Amino acid sequence: MVERTSLSMVERAQRVETTADTVVGTRFAVWAPNARAISVVGDFNDWTGGAHPMHRGADGVWSATVSGAAVGDLYKYRITGADGVVRHKADPLAFAAQRPPETASVVTAPSSYVWHDDDWLARRTSRHHPARPLSVYEVHLPSWRPGLGYRDIADLLADHVLAQGFSHVQLLPVTEHPYGASWGYQVGSYFAPTARLGTGDDFRYLVDHLHTRGVGVLLDWVPAHFPKDDFALGRFDGTALYEHADPLRREQPDWGTYAFNLGRQEIRDFLIASALFWCTEYHIDGLRVDAVAAMLYLDYSREPGQWRPNDRGTHENDEAVDFLRDLNDAVHQRIPGALMIAEESTAWPGVTAPTEHGGLGFDLKWNLGWMNDVLDFVSLPHEERRRAQEHLVFSLTYATAENFVLPLSHDEVVHGKGTLWSRLPDGSDRAAGVRALLAYQWAHPGKKLLFMGQEFGQPAEWSDVDGPAWELLDAPAHAGIARVVTDLNQLYRELPALHELDCRTDGFSWLDANDTTNTVIGFLRRGTSPDAPGHTVACLFNFSTRDLHDYRIGLPSGGVWREILNSAARDYAGHGVGNLGAVQALPEPSHGYDFSARLTLPAESAVFFVAPVAG
Repeated sequence: MVERTSLSMVERAQRVETTADTVVGTRFAVWAPNARAISVVGDFNDWTGGAHPMHRGADGVWSATVSGAAVGDLYKYRITGADGVVRHKADPLAFAAQRPPETASVVTAPSSYVWHDDDWLARRTSRHHPARPLSVYEVHLPSWRPGLGYRDIADLLADHVLAQGFSHVQLLPVTEHPYGASWGYQVGSYFAPTARLGTGDDFRYLVDHLHTRGVGVLLDWVPAHFPKDDFALGRFDGTALYEHADPLRREQPDWGTYAFNLGRQEIRDFLIASALFWCTEYHIDGLRVDAVAAMLYLDYSREPGQWRPNDRGTHENDEAVDFLRDLNDAVHQRIPGALMIAEESTAWPGVTAPTEHGGLGFDLKWNLGWMNDVLDFVSLPHEERRRAQEHLVFSLTYATAENFVLPLSHDEVVHGKGTLWSRLPDGSDRAAGVRALLAYQWAHPGKKLLFMGQEFGQPAEWSDVDGPAWELLDAPAHAGIARVVTDLNQLYRELPALHELDCRTDGFSWLDANDTTNTVIGFLRRGTSPDAPGHTVACLFNFSTRDLHDYRIGLPSGGVWREILNSAARDYAGHGVGNLGAVQALPEPSHGYDFSARLTLPAESAVFFVAPVAG
């Protein structure tokens, strides 16, 4: 682990050794510099302590070759710690783990899987440019189709994602974890896909199949903390090895877990090796890094007296900053086109700025401020919305401060928060409200992310047992939501105005942010060539319960503006009020523009118009 190349330490992990195609044994190695003694125990020695003692190297890595250990055997390390306590630990570098709730590691041989995604990988860098559309379907794999494994789910998932028009999936929980009914954020093995759904090669098949169908694959990854379970990394060699020795920095109070000691180079190497491993060994296209804010601040979720300032007397965690920069640089240098995405909930500056400019080096950051504001707004009774319109407007004042993803994620469908559907006020047309909300998300600058089930307006919160209520797609209201998501993704993909300048200020301008009387907002989205087809789109939203007729709005050019989306259309099970496909912009100044049009804004709806082509 002391090599600074990170991946080199993976080569020191458990591996099967052969001579002339004959298995001669399995070599085991584990870093535990403070242990008094270690032996390998497993199926091959009836779990007998001391049968296969390991020998300590000068670098604190213990190793042994066991002649009887074969592929598929279960094993652990029996560690006599510096404190004299004997612990049985899973291998931190194991490439496979026993199916939970059991916690042993599994002897594996190098994979012989033959990949078929060369074309996808060759074009990944161009696909992952900030000017390209990115629309992510977030999937909790065990519950998307309960009972199906990695291979079984591959065709079904690809079919659904492509039918809905998403460009990528973001998968959770993949890294092995002890508690199944969870998001998997207490990771038990940083190099093993969960055995609940199959083998490593089964997971390779899923990723490969998605790639060959044209779907990118992102992965949730958790370097902030790890569980206290006896088999895991805590007190690994009888000391605080992976966690901090300092009690004021050792734990993450929100989750009752240990925080990684990011000031220790071996721990940084371990985590960076894990990130690189998923991208190289499993062809993952990028990582969504969980709980970045918990890493960046020494006082995160801590009261006065529960934390210690840095050397400057402030609350920034300099070790975490250095680690995140090293992580992002390592991934970008080794994996061309890989996306690094931060779940960061504060206003830390430069999350997506390059490391050479003082930033953290992420490609994208979740815009959690947007998410909280828009969900607060749509949850309000309609009569109160006019006094809270700033919830819709404020995010557009900082929409390009970072390269943002707009997430309506798994976090918002659990713990009594409800769903997009159930958040809407009682007595309202919930289907119309969900369609309008999703249209606002797709029109707003930023990349898109939607958790499974929300693409058709599932009313119930997430269940690890039942999964999405697919039968609702037979109901017109829910099928209409699914159709509007498909059409939004198509428009987002095909119209440069809706994606090219997602991360630049010149891709957006207001039409009207101040009509609180009618609870209406409107703005323009632009591409890089404003006079070209599809490079100027007007997006208008009526969040009231009244149809608004003869509504005047300023526009930048005259002529026929074609209506390309009306979320109240009958095709979406709406009430069918609209503009008969187009409006005429006349030379009548309004809203600071030289032209204007009079149009109909259906209740609880979004309408998009594409500008006429000049000349």
